[in-house]
Amino acid sequence: MAATRRLAELRAPELAARLGPGSVVVQPIGATEQHGPHLPFVTDLLIAETVASEVVSRYGDEHDLWLLPPLAYSKSNEHAWSAGTIWLSATTLLAVLDDIGRCIAGTPARRLVFLNGHGGNSSLLSVANRELRLRYGLLTFLTHPSVPPDQGGPAHSEELGMGIHGGLGETSMVLHLRPDLVDMDAAVRNLPERLSANRHVRFGGSVPFGWLSNDFGPDGHVGDPTLASAERGKELFEAAVANLGEQMAEIAAFDLPITPTGD
Repeated sequence: MAATRRLAELRAPELAARLGPGSVVVQPIGATEQHGPHLPFVTDLLIAETVASEVVSRYGDEHDLWLLPPLAYSKSNEHAWSAGTIWLSATTLLAVLDDIGRCIAGTPARRLVFLNGHGGNSSLLSVANRELRLRYGLLTFLTHPSVPPDQGGPAHSEELGMGIHGGLGETSMVLHLRPDLVDMDAAVRNLPERLSANRHVRFGGSVPFGWLSNDFGPDGHVGDPTLASAERGKELFEAAVANLGEQMAEIAAFDLPITPTGD
């Protein structure tokens, strides 16, 4: 039986024997938040945890990856209007990330990766990366199963490039991972089509804007889940795992400081 690569499953004496400065600790971060009438609150957590587990399973030995238990609650207050959403304030999440960084700095590992399944966390995680670098000397990184479309990631043309929450991609992934949690009879297209004519002020445009999910209607999703399928979800899942495998290879080889070279 293969030795575990889940850090929490180690016994205390094993830590120093199995982790070293080249080890990469992976912290999945999800959310517990509404995802429209068709997807469960656990959507982001399910995707982040499952993708992270598969990445560590496939590439852990090659790149010395170690998986932490996932964070189920994060900064989801754009969905605070919906009962059942459980969210942390920005201040609380930053404090939690600082605590995690401090604890990882107490291990032999020097690399910490936040594998983020909820786009609402991304800005804070970038802030945390720099704070943990400064405070604890860790090498810190932010990855996603897929970079959200409103943050420059790939977008589905069927959703006018604006399927950011509970749409085609997420619905397909959950249909692949946990079809029992999806109610496709409740899935409806919901997109701010009036924004598609904008060059700048739109999801994925050059001018971000503050928004709440119920700004776009009472269902709280932004996308077209009616186009989703388990087959598409499997393709998205496999692509995410393969892409993250490449990212982990570069993370494992990365180091600082980098001395500039002159002509």
